[in-house]
Amino acid sequence: MKTIEIEIALMQHFGIRQNIIVPNVSWSFINYEADLVVLTKSNYATEIEIKVSKADLKKDREKKHTHDSEFFKYLYFAVPEELKDFALANIPEKAGLYTINYEPDSLRKYWVTQVKSPQLNKSHIKWKNSQRNYLAELGCMRILGLKTKIVKGLKI
Repeated sequence: MKTIEIEIALMQHFGIRQNIIVPNVSWSFINYEADLVVLTKSNYATEIEIKVSKADLKKDREKKHTHDSEFFKYLYFAVPEELKDFALANIPEKAGLYTINYEPDSLRKYWVTQVKSPQLNKSHIKWKNSQRNYLAELGCMRILGLKTKIVKGLKI
């Protein structure tokens, strides 16, 4: 399973009509890149780290940051279903876990299951409307790049 497939599954799961959901977010007030940010209507955010292999999960433990940011109320990891047990043994204790299952013959195709609940980040903050707007702008800016790749026939 590819990262983009997990992004699609999570975006469908969290609902793009209910939440602002943007992949690959990094900017001045977050000192690392969050694979997926889900911002609710009440201006609280969840970070989701997407991992597609055992090596990817191991590599995350070597990062200098520890996914500690006051901008996120919750931290989740998301992995293909077959990595569930390995992920449970290798993600931070504070993190929740989603698994993604792909069923090609199903109408829905992707199934997201919450395997582990995250711990509440007690130092989380509510986002300001200006930060919410910036995240939405960032999401909109991604559309041009994606459509350009589609038109050029490049694989995403």
